[in-house]
Order: sequence, then structure tokens, then C-alpha cells
Amino acid sequence: MSLIQILQVIAALATVATGLFSLLAPRKVTGFTGLEPVGGRGVTEIRAVLGGLFIALGVAPFFLGSTAYRMLGIAYLAIAVVRAVSILIDRSAVRSNIISLVTEIVLGVVLVL
Repeated sequence: MSLIQILQVIAALATVATGLFSLLAPRKVTGFTGLEPVGGRGVTEIRAVLGGLFIALGVAPFFLGSTAYRMLGIAYLAIAVVRAVSILIDRSAVRSNIISLVTEIVLGVVLVL
């Protein structure tokens, strides 16, 4: 297994870990997302989208192979582009947003290679 393949596996596992954390502790994601789950509906949304979707996206490459790694990378890069534009438009250049942006770019690049 090459270094890039190892990094891709780590990126996919990090995606799963993010999803599991969001699924199991939705009220604790505020620190790294800025999202405030309001009521049962807000908690459900965090569990479903940040939890379920991220788990599925992270697990998919283990079943579908290299194309799914690239798809996950494209998803991260798309999120990064939108986040970068939003940081400028919304004047939200706070530390957690910048960390998320850098993380998304790094994971995206690693996954599309």
C-alpha cells in the first residue's frame, strides 16, 4: 500500500469519525461547527446530515474502491470552495472556519490523487 493510499484510508476514517461524533453527540458539535441544535428537530438534522451522511461518505470507499475516494475528495473540495466564498461574503474568518477550510482542502487533495 502506497503512502497516498494510506492517507486516503485515514481521510475516509476521519470522515467516519466526524460522522460518528455528530451522530452520538450532536449537542457537542457546536464547538467545531458553530451549529446550535435547537430542539429535537435541530438535533435530528445534525445526527442525519453530519452523522449519517458523513458516515456513509466515509465508509463508501471501503466498498466501492478508488472512484469513491475521488468522489469523497471532490465533495470535500466543493465544501471548501463554498466555505471560502462564504468566509468572504459572510465575514466569518474565525479560527474554526479557517481550520475547517484547510482541513477540507487537505483531505480533498489527498482523496482525489
